[in-house]
Amino acid sequence: MKLKALLLMLMLTATAAYADGVAWNSLSADQQQVLSSFRDSWTELPSDRQRKLANGAARWSAMTPEQRQASKQRFGRWRALTSERRQLIRERYELYRDLPPEQQKRIRENFKRYQSMNKERRERLRERWQKMSPEERRNFRERMRDRRDQRRDRPPPR
Repeated sequence: MKLKALLLMLMLTATAAYADGVAWNSLSADQQQVLSSFRDSWTELPSDRQRKLANGAARWSAMTPEQRQASKQRFGRWRALTSERRQLIRERYELYRDLPPEQQKRIRENFKRYQSMNKERRERLRERWQKMSPEERRNFRERMRDRRDQRRDRPPPR
């Protein structure tokens, strides 16, 4: 009787653990093709890893060839970074993610504005920034914040 109870508990535990993950057979043919290198070890992967891989494979399958090429290039640049640089980027992303939506929007708009500048202007700004001391950078940020606040307080043009 104890053996039956033990087997039943093991089966229920295994079923619950399996239910949290993603069954290989539940993946689409495209997802299975993208994830084929994981086929033999799929059941050994943690359920959250299975879900992330399945979602990533679904996104990959939905991409155009141009999007896939751009993604491969970004991933290549990412892998070429040092582990310290990747960690710094992850930390900065966490900080960004914790910002209120309006601050995230402001950062995205500033980045788009920077990207739209010609190459020479971006280079001059980059050099100027790099030559600044931490104190000068802080003062610069404060001046920019003050300008932004003044623009917000101004009545709209007629």
